[in-house]
Amino acid sequence: MTVPFQVNLKDKVAVVTGGGGVLCSIMAEAIAECGAKVAILDLKKDAADAVAAKITAAGGTAMGVFCNVLEKESIAAAHKLIAETYGECDILVNGAGGNNPKGTTDGEVMSKADLAADCQAKTFFSLDPKGIEFVFNLNFLSAMLVSQEFTRAMAERGKGVILNVSSMNAFRPLTKIPAYSAAKAAVSNFTQWLAVHMAPMGIRVNAIAPGFFLTNQNRALLTNPDGSLTPRSHKILNGTPMGKFGKPEDLLGAMLWLLSEEGAGFVTGTVIPIDGGFSAYSGV
Repeated sequence: MTVPFQVNLKDKVAVVTGGGGVLCSIMAEAIAECGAKVAILDLKKDAADAVAAKITAAGGTAMGVFCNVLEKESIAAAHKLIAETYGECDILVNGAGGNNPKGTTDGEVMSKADLAADCQAKTFFSLDPKGIEFVFNLNFLSAMLVSQEFTRAMAERGKGVILNVSSMNAFRPLTKIPAYSAAKAAVSNFTQWLAVHMAPMGIRVNAIAPGFFLTNQNRALLTNPDGSLTPRSHKILNGTPMGKFGKPEDLLGAMLWLLSEEGAGFVTGTVIPIDGGFSAYSGV
């Protein structure tokens, strides 16, 4: 791949959680192309290894690392391996996240049918607390746990950069996915809190908030089996001033800018929507 512009990340050590996924793999590739050594953390080790192999084949430096971002012992083990191989982390991208059907309703809005004693649909009343907890933990708690592990060394050295991945849902919650929307709002809030907390240690903390991108996570919601768009997709595009879905590469400009000390050295506590104008549009 070719980055939209070069920033100097030479000899930096970057850690990308969720790096085996569609969006975060592209981000990892771009970071490597700018000279960083990249550790790609993922629960699916084979996916992380595949991204690392692609980066290595292109002349970069990368390795795949197994990590369960909800288990402190697993995060610590990943940290130890990275530090022994590349050195301490300079750049942390908290990209791990996702949704779960147990935190999702079938309907966009409530109906009388939801009140029926024999209702079989997933309604607000039947949302599984464990499902809500899983989604919240995967998106928010993982960012906190991973940050706890990797920022100690950053603070000791007096420098470092954290980039969280929030969502357009944090600005405008979507129907059907209350757990995911709330969790990403927590990520945005945590980004601002951590930016203030870490500022005296020379650590910058920002977030990007992607809008609608076709990924493995949401493909079933946005496309039919034949590839055509679902009614939900048409509603999304009607509410997106730019009238299209984003491409993974659309994230790279903002990401590289935020990671660059030369370009964004005085930027911290920001959450930047990359959503084609969706979060800004009132519908009229």
